[in-house]
Amino acid sequence: MTPSPTPADPGPAGSDPFGVAELRRRVLAAWADTPARFREDANAEEDLVLGGYRDRVVVELAQNAADAAARAGVPGRLRFRLREGVLTADNTGAPLDSDGVQALSTLRASAKRDGASVGRFGVGFAAVVAVTDRPEVASRTGAVLFDAARTRALVADRPSLAAELTRRGGAVPVLRLPFAGMGVVSAGYDTTVRLPLRAGSEAPVRAQLDALNADLLLALPGLAEIDVDGRVLRAVDLSGGLLDLHDGDAVRRWRVHRAAGELSPEVLRGAGVEERGRSHWSLCWAVPLDDRGVVGPLTGRQVVHAPTPSDEPLSLPVRLIATYPLAPDRRHVLPGAVTDLVTRAAAAAYPELLESLGADPRILELVPRPDLGGAELDAALGHAVLRALTDAPWLPTAAGARVPAPRATALDPASEELVEALREVVPGLLTAGWSARTRSRALTALGIPRLGVAALVELVSALQRPPAWWRMLYAALDGLGVIADADALSALPIPLSDGRTAFGGRGLLLTDADVPASSVLGLRIVAAAAAHPLLERLGARPATAASLLADPLVEAAVRRSLDDEDPDPIADAVLALVAASGEGVSTHGWLGELALPDADGGWAAAAELVLPDSGLADVLAAGALGHLDTSAVDRWGPAALTAVGVLATFDVLTVAELTVGDDLDVDGAEDWYDAVLDRLPEASLPPVLRDVRAVRDLELVQDQAWPQALRMLAALPTDVVGPARAVLADGASVPVPSYTAWWLSTHDVVDGRRPDRLRRNGSVELAGLYDEAPAGLPPFLSCPAVLADVLADVDGALDLLDRLADDRRTVDPLVLAEVYPRLAQTLAGVRIDAPDFVRTVHGSVVPGRDAAVLDAPYVLPLLDRAVVPAGGHPAAVAALLDVALASELVRGNVSSTSTRTTEWAGLPGAELAARRLGLAGLPGHVAIHDGLRVDGHPVTWWPAPGADHVEGGAGAAALGRALAWRHGA
Repeated sequence: MTPSPTPADPGPAGSDPFGVAELRRRVLAAWADTPARFREDANAEEDLVLGGYRDRVVVELAQNAADAAARAGVPGRLRFRLREGVLTADNTGAPLDSDGVQALSTLRASAKRDGASVGRFGVGFAAVVAVTDRPEVASRTGAVLFDAARTRALVADRPSLAAELTRRGGAVPVLRLPFAGMGVVSAGYDTTVRLPLRAGSEAPVRAQLDALNADLLLALPGLAEIDVDGRVLRAVDLSGGLLDLHDGDAVRRWRVHRAAGELSPEVLRGAGVEERGRSHWSLCWAVPLDDRGVVGPLTGRQVVHAPTPSDEPLSLPVRLIATYPLAPDRRHVLPGAVTDLVTRAAAAAYPELLESLGADPRILELVPRPDLGGAELDAALGHAVLRALTDAPWLPTAAGARVPAPRATALDPASEELVEALREVVPGLLTAGWSARTRSRALTALGIPRLGVAALVELVSALQRPPAWWRMLYAALDGLGVIADADALSALPIPLSDGRTAFGGRGLLLTDADVPASSVLGLRIVAAAAAHPLLERLGARPATAASLLADPLVEAAVRRSLDDEDPDPIADAVLALVAASGEGVSTHGWLGELALPDADGGWAAAAELVLPDSGLADVLAAGALGHLDTSAVDRWGPAALTAVGVLATFDVLTVAELTVGDDLDVDGAEDWYDAVLDRLPEASLPPVLRDVRAVRDLELVQDQAWPQALRMLAALPTDVVGPARAVLADGASVPVPSYTAWWLSTHDVVDGRRPDRLRRNGSVELAGLYDEAPAGLPPFLSCPAVLADVLADVDGALDLLDRLADDRRTVDPLVLAEVYPRLAQTLAGVRIDAPDFVRTVHGSVVPGRDAAVLDAPYVLPLLDRAVVPAGGHPAAVAALLDVALASELVRGNVSSTSTRTTEWAGLPGAELAARRLGLAGLPGHVAIHDGLRVDGHPVTWWPAPGADHVEGGAGAAALGRALAWRHGA
C-alpha cells in the first residue's frame, strides 16, 4: 500500500494525537530564549548524522522494527521498498505513541527502557537524516512528520535565531520539531516509515539494501522476516540451538547458543542513569554450518554485534551478539564493569557452544589464537574464552567422554586405528581428527600435551595385553609410517611365544608355527597372534630355517657347545636347521665350532674333524686331524655335517681383505708374502690383498697321496688357485700368485719334486736347464715355460743361477745371451753368494776365477780368460758373478809405429759418419799402422789418449769400431 501524501500543514487540534504542536512550541521557545541551545541541538544532530549513523539507516530501521515487535510480543515483520526516490519501511509490532514521538524528537531520550529492546539512546532514528529532509512515521495511532523546510521557516521567524540560522547556512536540526503527519500505514503492517530521499542518496540506500542479509536476523531475534524489495529474509527456529536463515531460495543453517542474566547493582554502579535502568544482559554465540552440519566459514570482516554490527573487531571466527554498553555513536563498546561481566559470560558460554557442535575436529578452528587479538575488547574476549576452554569439560575423547584440556591427550602422529588401539589405555585420548598435526595450533593454545612415538612406547611398556592387541597396535603404527622413528620404536614391547616380553624387534624371529628346540637354542620367537610386518622392518626376521640359523642366540649356543655338559641336543637342533636352510659354514663361519662326537669317544669342533671314508681322510697323514664318529654320519648325513665344517675335502680359508704381513693361519704364510713382494715394485706401505682364498692343511698330505690330493684340489673352484690381486698404495691392482698355487708350486708334490723346478711340458726355451714336467699336470702347479717365469721371484732366480753353474745342464744360445744380465736385474739389491762356476759364451762351465766379463772389446786379443756373456751390462754381470772385468785385467801399450797420423775429419766418409753419430764434425786424430801391435800382440784397433790407433790393413771395419768406441756408440 502506498502511503498518502503528507499534508503541508497540521490539521485541526483534534488531529494532533501526539501533542506535537506543544512539543514544537517548547523547543522553539527554548531556542529563542537561548540561541546556544539551537546551535547545540543542530551540532548534536549533525554529529550523529555525519558520524556514528552516517550509513546505518537500513539497520536502524530494522532495529526499531525489532523493538516494536518485541514490545508487542509478536513475530516481527519488516518490509523495505525503494520506489521513485522514496524509501518506505513497513513493520509490525507496537504502534507509535506519545512517548515514542517525544523520543524521536529528543536527542538521547529513548522511550525504550525495557531490557529486551535493542535500542538504547533514542538516537537511532537520527540515521534517517543522513538521506532525507522530510521523514514521516505513520502508525495506527497517528502520524508524525519532520520537515527541514518547515523547521527552517519557523526558526527564521524568530529574530533571536535568524542570525545563527544565517551563520549555519540554513542548516537546522530536522528531528527537533515534529509536525502532525497525514501518512497512512501500509496494509498488513502496524507502522510505516516514509523517507523521500535527498538527491544523491538513492544509490547509497540501494547499496545498504543490497548488502542486507539474513545474518542480521541473528542480532534481531524480534524479527522473523525482512522483505527487501521482494527478496525475503527469514529466520526459522528449528529448536535445539539450530536456526535456518533464508535469503530468498538460499538457506544457511546456524548453530546458536544463548545466555542471559541480570546485572547486579554493584555492576551497574558506574553506569549512566539510562543504563542503570537496564539490568538485563543477554548474548548469543552463532556459528554457520555447512551442508554436512559441521562448522562453516564466516565471510567478511568479523566484528562484535551489540546487537547490530559495531566497529569492534573480533578475531574469533564466530558471531557474537551481546548487550554490550555502546558509546553514543553505537560503533564502540564502552569499557567498564558491565562490559567485563558480559565478556566473562560470553567466555563461559563459549565451551557450551563448541560442545553443542558435536565432535567434528574442525571445531578446533574456533579456538582463539592468543596472538591475534589486537583491540582491547577482542584481546579480552580471546583470553577469557581460552581460559574457559581450558577449564571446561568440552573436549570429546575417543572413549566418548568430555574432558577439560588439562585431562586431554593428543597423539602425534595419529590415526583412527592407533586411537582405537589406545582409547582404553590413554586417559583423555582425543580422536585422530582432533589429534591431527593440522590442529596443533589449537591444541598448543589449550595446553594439551601431544604424545609422540617415544612417549607412546614408554607408556605401553608396562602394559599387559593379549598378543592380538599388540598386533593391532603394530598395525596402527605401521599405517602411520613411523618406521622413520626407529630410535623410539627400538624399545617397543613385543610378546614372545614363551610368554616373555622383548623390547624392540632386533633379534626377534617371526613365525606362524612353533619351532622345535627353541628352548634349547634360546630363540626369541614372536607370539604368532602378535606377528606383523612392522616388526620385520624393526629388525625382526622371518622365522625360516635360515633366519633361525642366523640368530645370535644360535651362534652363542654353538660357540659354547664344547663347554656344555651335553652338547648333543645343541648339535641335533643346529644340524636340523642347517639341513632345512641349505646354509652352512660358508655363510656362518662360527658353525665350525659346533661340538660333534669324534672317533675317540669325545667331542671336537666340527671344523677340526674329518668325515670318515672321505677323500681327505685318505690323503692326510695318520693322526693329522681328528675323525668324526661314524655314527654321526648315519644320524645326520654327510651333507649337513660338511655344511657345518666337517672336512670331506680340503678346507678353504677366505679373507676379504688382507695386508701383506698380517697373520694368516696357513703353512708358510711368511714365505708366500715374500714371493708376493718379489713380484711387486718397492713401496713404503705394504700392499693389500683382496678376496684371499687359501687351502689349509696342505702340509698334512702324505707324500704318496699327492696324485689323489691334486685331483681333489683340481675339483675346487678355480678362484681358490687362480691369481690373487694386490692393491698398491696408488690404487693400482697387480696379479700375484695365490697362496695355494704358490705352496703347491714350491713343494715336492710332483713325483717328489717341486713344480717350479720343472719346465712346462712341451716348452723348449728352458730345455737343458730344467727337466720336463709330466704331461697332464693341473695348470695351477705353475711349471715355468720361459725365462720370465723363472725370474718372477728371487727364489727361482737363485735356483737358475745354480743351474747355470752345473756343467750337466745345457743352455739354449739365445737364452745364454741374456740370462746373466736378466738375473742381475732380478737379484739387484739381494745379498747372494756368487757361484763358484759360471757359464761362458760358448756354453761351457768354468771356475769363476778363470772367467772375465768383456767390457772393452779391443782387449779381447790380449785376454787369457774365458768370456762370460753380459748382454750389454758388463758391470752388473761382473758384480753378480764376482768375476773380473776384462778392462781390469789388460793394461796394454801400443808397441808399433804408425805410418801416418791424420784428423778423423779428413778421412773419406767422415761427414757421413758424423751425421750417423749425430755430430757436427769428427774431432780428434787417428794413427794408421802397418801391423798394429800392443805389447807385441797384433790387434786391429786400440784407443789411446792422443790418437786412436788402427791397423791399416783391417780396412773400414777397424776404423768404424775405433770411431764408435771414441763416441760411445
